[in-house]
Amino acid sequence: MFELYGRSGILQAPLVDALGGPGSVRLSWLIDRLAPLGIGEVPIIVAVGAFYVLALVALLAGWHTRMAAAGAWFAHLMLMMTADSTNYGVDQFANIFLFYLMWMPAGAALSLDRRLGRTPGGPTSMARLALRVVQIHLCIVYLTGGLGKALGEQWWNGDAIWRTLNIPDYRQYDFTWLAYYPWLAVGAGWMVLLIEVGYPLMIWPRRTRRLWVAATVALHVGIATFMGLGVFGAIMAVLTISAFAVRAEPPGSMLSSPKLHALLRQVPPAAPPNSTSCSRRSPVV
Repeated sequence: MFELYGRSGILQAPLVDALGGPGSVRLSWLIDRLAPLGIGEVPIIVAVGAFYVLALVALLAGWHTRMAAAGAWFAHLMLMMTADSTNYGVDQFANIFLFYLMWMPAGAALSLDRRLGRTPGGPTSMARLALRVVQIHLCIVYLTGGLGKALGEQWWNGDAIWRTLNIPDYRQYDFTWLAYYPWLAVGAGWMVLLIEVGYPLMIWPRRTRRLWVAATVALHVGIATFMGLGVFGAIMAVLTISAFAVRAEPPGSMLSSPKLHALLRQVPPAAPPNSTSCSRRSPVV
């Protein structure tokens, strides 16, 4: 933590301030304001890190969920802005969805808040809106990512797969043998394009939803395994699973389609308008 976030770490304080955007919430902002009180840099970094971990644990347990989400988001944002040069996609996605959790009803089920009666149970309109926001956001992310890859030649001719598996920064295994089977790299590149561009089209229909969820999860498992980006692969897989692979209605709910369809089959058909049993003089009517 001190190497990444300390003012005497890998990047010195003036360089960190120069790389950060104007108005960014960084640890240096907190350190400068607490310095007159005699509080040094080390306890502040430790306190922010401990607060971040505790907020994430409270969010996971669903204890004061909304406040825990707000605390985790703010601490994550501060750490992310402090070490801006070390950020990549996983930091951005974590920041975005921690922000969403501040207003989503994340503590409405499987949480301490629910067990303690702090939040009402059952589906709500806000829960449905939150789910749709996450689903649409993921569709936009995968579509733009896939189209961005498709505009270049590297994902069509297999060069992107070859470089990803063999450059020192990401290399986990020896894949130099792909030079003898270039069609494998080409096929893998096409498969990535198909999964990402087809995500917003194939993830919605029920017939193809499970297939695309499985393909997307497999893609991120491959990223974690062969590129060493375990946290990124895990977060993206969890987002797709939670948004599309989990039933939106709770088990046993009347909104679940099989039970609703069974109920509708029990309702007798309506009598035609000219039926004698539904005449205007009928006392039942």
